[in-house]
Formats: sequence, structure tokens, C-alpha cells
Amino acid sequence: MTPQTYLETRYQAILDDLMAFARIPSVSTDPAYAAGMRSGADWVAARLRAAGLNDAAVRKTAGHSVVTASWLGAPGAPTILIYGHYDVQPPDPAERWITPAFEPTIRNDRLYARGVSDDKGPVLIPMAVVEAFLQTEGRLPVNVKFLIEGEEEMGSANLEAFVAEHRDELAADFVLSADGAMWRADLPTITVASRGICTLEFTLEGAAKDLHSGRHGGSAPNPLAGIAAMVATLHEPDGRVAVPGFHNGMKPIGNAQRMAIADIPFDEAGYLAEIGADGPGGETGYSLLERNWIRPTLELNGLWGGYTGPGSKTVIPSTAHAKISCRLVPGQDPAAVQQAIAAHLRAVCPPSFRLTVDTPDHLALPYAIRDDHPGLTLAERVLTDVLGRKPLRVRMGATIPIGEIFSRVLGIDTVFFSFSTVDEDYHAPNEFFRLSSLRNGLRAWVDYWLLLGRMTADAFTI
Repeated sequence: MTPQTYLETRYQAILDDLMAFARIPSVSTDPAYAAGMRSGADWVAARLRAAGLNDAAVRKTAGHSVVTASWLGAPGAPTILIYGHYDVQPPDPAERWITPAFEPTIRNDRLYARGVSDDKGPVLIPMAVVEAFLQTEGRLPVNVKFLIEGEEEMGSANLEAFVAEHRDELAADFVLSADGAMWRADLPTITVASRGICTLEFTLEGAAKDLHSGRHGGSAPNPLAGIAAMVATLHEPDGRVAVPGFHNGMKPIGNAQRMAIADIPFDEAGYLAEIGADGPGGETGYSLLERNWIRPTLELNGLWGGYTGPGSKTVIPSTAHAKISCRLVPGQDPAAVQQAIAAHLRAVCPPSFRLTVDTPDHLALPYAIRDDHPGLTLAERVLTDVLGRKPLRVRMGATIPIGEIFSRVLGIDTVFFSFSTVDEDYHAPNEFFRLSSLRNGLRAWVDYWLLLGRMTADAFTI
């Protein structure tokens, strides 16, 4: 029996495992789910041991635990670090789920449950593939190390410290990530870059308390007017970020990269209709994909103050607030961007107001894998064979901190090899995972390891 036929005969058992995994409410962001997080980590360690990795262990961090395991019985073959996460988003709003979030349900060849696409389905695949090889051949064609974390959905706050502390233990030729969804369900893709992030929020204070707008109107400072004037200075009329120093260090994008993006089939009008918008946002002079993939952004995530309830309340509020997030491209330093925005806000703060700027430690650098990485070209070969069409290389407008962390701390690249897709409503009610993707993923991971086992570790030395 081959690993592939083993997986075919064990498909129902693997699906049962996925449903058991998805029943665990491993929500990392809410302390009310602490027991679910402990159960999630224990389940992953037990599943890895059942696959044949006897050193699987739950490891403590300053936050939620990580799970590690390894098999290193292929001397001379490449070593891969398999990354994924067992934590999930909160299920809220619960009333919008057709079936309960933590009661997995199959409908139309889709498995519905919170976290089943992000990332429990994809991360279960390499665990099952380990078992398939060990049960049929008694060995793996490559050396593997697992690092499954429990804080991805809250920014991987303690991952870097763990990786740095265990640098030698986690050493590998590259990372093969079970996280990082494909861009579209109808088009095979492989992600080669993601943007970085920084956030900040600020408060503008006028008087010491809310005031009657008749008694004090025209004489008291109004923070809502002040903050509106401030946020209006953040962008040029063409949508370009106007903050001095914001673009410092940006690496230029060549014509070849822009042409490659232009060749990707993308219906801009269809996209705008899908999100219910009458027109695009962002910088003029760039396509929508370029704005989302290769241009930096500064977005207002919240802007509020005063009375927002029903009816009127004629008040001049004492404070107004704003939240900002920036997505950054290669060359930009998130901390420097954060400080540039803070300095700009102080410079444009109108007289008569007191400004407070909060710069939270929610920072991640952008990441891009090199075009000729052997692990990337191998992934394209496998996906072409399994999915019947060569995948397009796409970039991600969002942020996945792991690529930059592994690159900087371990000196290795990350190949994203996930079989979830962005339309599967992860982070929203009625999240699902296509069972066809489960079957394709099992086949693809087997093929990838078989082909990778024919290479040597020297192939990954630059």
C-alpha cells in the first residue's frame, strides 16, 4: 500500500478527526475560552503522537502554548519546518450561524464549523500525511519539524520569542506553511508576499467635559471638528498617503512585477459589485490589485466622539477618537512609520486641543519569498499536477507575521502551501472548508514530500 492509497482508505477517519478538532472551542483572543485553548493544544500533540511522532509536546510560552514534534530519520534529505495554528477566531455573532459554530456539519461537500478552514483543516493534512508514510513505508522521504502555535489569531505575539529561544531546535531548510489561503477557489494560486502592519490610535480633547452646544457653541473647542481636520491631512487628493516619512525605505516595484500582476485575471467591476461599492478607494494611477498588493496604505478603522444614539443631543463633546492601521510593503519599517504618523498628528493638531497618541506594539514587517526558491517552484509543480492548472503567483494585502519572523530569526523562507481559500468565510459566521480541498491537500502534500525527498539539503543553500 502506498501513502496515497492509505489516505484514500482512511479518508473517513481523517474527516472524523477534523470534526473532532473543530468541536474544540480554541478561541485565543477571549479568556473565557482558556479551557478550549488547552484542549486544542493537547489534541494536536495527541494527534501527532498517534501519527508516529513520539516527541510531540505542548510547550509553554508567555501566552498560549505551542506544539512541537519532529522526525529526523532522513540523513542528507532536506529538513522542513511545518507551520500552522490551532487557535480560531471568536464565533460571534452566534445568531448568524446556520448551525452552531462548534458543531461541525457537512452540507454540499463542505464542512461548516469555526476554524475548519483557518486553520484546522489545512494543518491536519500534514499530520495525516506523516501517519500515511510511517504506516506504509516506515519512514518519511524528508526530515520534518512541526511548530503549531496558538496565537496566530491574535498576532502571534509570543511566537518570535519562542522561535528565538529554540533557534537551534527549529533549524530547517525552509518553512512549509499549512496556513495562508489560496486567493480564489476557481483559480490555483500560491502566495509569495504579504504586507506588514502597524497600528495606532489617538484622542483629541477640548474642554474638560461635554458642553451644551447653545450655551458654549462658538466659544468652546469642538474635538470632532478638530479631529476631522487632522484626518483630512493624512492623504493627498489622489489618495497617496501624505504623512512625511511614511514612504521612507520603500523598495521600487519594477515593470516586470506590475506586468505580472496585470496578467492575472481579475474583474474589478465584479469585485466592486461584490463588496457593494460604487467605486474604488486608494491611490489613483494603480490597478486595484496593485493598490491591495504592492502599495502601502493608511486606513481609518474608527472615528468617533459625542452622542451617537437615536435622536439629537445638542452637545459639544469633550473628546474625539480615531484608530488607524497601515499595511506596509518591503522596505518600510513599521515602527518608523508609526512614529512618523504620530509626529505628523502632533504637527497638525489644531490649537486649543490636547492630543494623546497611543502606539501599541502591534507591528509586523512585510515579507516576500525570492522568486527562484526551490521550495516555491516545487509547490508550483505539485499544484499544477494536482489541480490541473499552473498556479498563479499572488501577493497578499493582509499580514502574516510568520514569514518575516522565520526569515529574520531562522534565516529561512516560507512556502505557503495551504488548501483553504479566501471565500470560505473564515473570521465570519458559517466558516467552511471544502472537502474537495481536503482530498486535494492530502494528495499534494504526499507528492510534495516525495519530490522533495529526491533533492538534497544543498539545493537550498544560496
